Amino acid sequence: MHFDDRLDTVLRSPAGSETIARVQFRQLVDLLGSLPDTAQSERVDAAYLRLGELAAAIPARERAAILSEPVLRLRASRLVSQLAVAEPEVAAAAMARAELDEDQWLDLIPALPVGARGFVRHRRGLSPRVAVLLGRLGVADRGLPPAEMPEEAEATNVVPLTLVEPTEAPPQIDEIGAIVRRIEAFRKTRQPADDETPTSAEAPLRNLTAFDFATDAEGRIVWAEAGIAPAAVGLRIAARDPESPAQSSPELLAMFRHRQPIGRATLRIEGAPAIAGDWRIDAAPRFDQPGGRFAGYVGRMRRPTAGAAVVPVDSEADRMRQILHELRTPVNAIQGFAEVIQQQLFGPTPHEYRALAATVASDGARMLAGFEELERLVKLDSGALALDPGTSDLLPVIAATIAQLESFTAPRRSGLELECENSALPVALAPVEAQRLIWRLLATLAGAASPGEVLRLRGRMRGDRLRLTLRLPASLAFSDGDALFDAGAGGQTQALAAGMFGTGFALRLAAAEAKAAGGSLERRQDKLRLTLPAAFASIAEPSAAADAQVR
Repeated sequence: MHFDDRLDTVLRSPAGSETIARVQFRQLVDLLGSLPDTAQSERVDAAYLRLGELAAAIPARERAAILSEPVLRLRASRLVSQLAVAEPEVAAAAMARAELDEDQWLDLIPALPVGARGFVRHRRGLSPRVAVLLGRLGVADRGLPPAEMPEEAEATNVVPLTLVEPTEAPPQIDEIGAIVRRIEAFRKTRQPADDETPTSAEAPLRNLTAFDFATDAEGRIVWAEAGIAPAAVGLRIAARDPESPAQSSPELLAMFRHRQPIGRATLRIEGAPAIAGDWRIDAAPRFDQPGGRFAGYVGRMRRPTAGAAVVPVDSEADRMRQILHELRTPVNAIQGFAEVIQQQLFGPTPHEYRALAATVASDGARMLAGFEELERLVKLDSGALALDPGTSDLLPVIAATIAQLESFTAPRRSGLELECENSALPVALAPVEAQRLIWRLLATLAGAASPGEVLRLRGRMRGDRLRLTLRLPASLAFSDGDALFDAGAGGQTQALAAGMFGTGFALRLAAAEAKAAGGSLERRQDKLRLTLPAAFASIAEPSAAADAQVR
């Protein structure tokens, strides 16, 4: 989360000038270079895409100078591999500054371009295993073996020099034969040993699950990550020819035709085992500056996860997600520019404008949080999002939430009181999901309660289910039936709110989360009933479970 927050800050700032572009390039290199190799998220992928865009705008000489700075940290194999396929001076600087351990070098070197391997060979302090691997790959041989010297020259360690008059005559046959023999000797020394593992160019990437790519305006892949590039470059992500090795879905063709952002589109590729099969594409269009001419896509391909829910691209849920994406983009830009003004990154700013910029940035963050709630509800309703698996005890979660709300409820003489006949309330829900659901539910009801109104909660186990009953505040009890879950329900201003869209939306989102967990949130007259599947095996006491079953 710490790195993702810092990446969010960098990605929200527009690179409006060459100076800002260099600053962002330096920041992204340092942040991505500090991440562990196991770090994977949409924000990290977006950061690598932005890094590629900045690299295209900054000359290679300046990027090499930035990478040579001693304060930067290059400890991530993925970042080093991406820098290795850049211009020679950039690759040389990256190989010289990389701070990888022995295992990381052993995994990375076979996938590096030949030129980058040579730069690695010039490093000092390489472990014996890394040096042996480089030798097996032929990197230790930096030139042809020396020609044979006369014995008297070997004895004195001096190479005899012979002055020859300039001539245009071709070399003699024996000289050509000597060169051929030296080349043949060089080739023999480069042959791998019998027990050597093949290089990445020879061995299929059987475990490849994702790779980054870039296309031209025709949709043809012109760049891909090292290792997969030989199999991917040249493929068209929007091919219409039935004989093409890459077959695009109709949704992908429509997105490409309209130059729209590509999200979760499908592509089937026939070819080598490393790349053959089904892929999902997430990519963003690129446009030339200036002029605005379409220049292609940059994005990432992923193998579809087994058992993942497939949502039709042309569904209402997908259209809503596209709308949210279109709304989120300008809000991000506005918030980023407001933070630039508020932090005086472009120079001194009057305090009045800084205060206004801080307000704009705060409003932008609130809007982005609302967009995330909308997107979460859309994904839960469509089945595109599954809650994190796990188990947790809901009893301490409820108690901690009630205590947290006391700072709001105590001055108003209102509050929440829990009655529970069990010593534990184990549910089949991950702790983070349980905390999010309980906070959303209790904070919404506490915010709608009137001064002096105390709401009682009752938790108990019933067979293999947990049942939590909550009394509705008087301000919500008057609504008819399921109208309580409408977006406009409880729309009055509240001092405490669990979301920016009002009580009805918050309760509807809580109901969607409960349904995704295998339970439900229903209205029963003047009460709400939350039902969740129990998890006796991990937390619950056998006596409590047996008592619940008897009742």
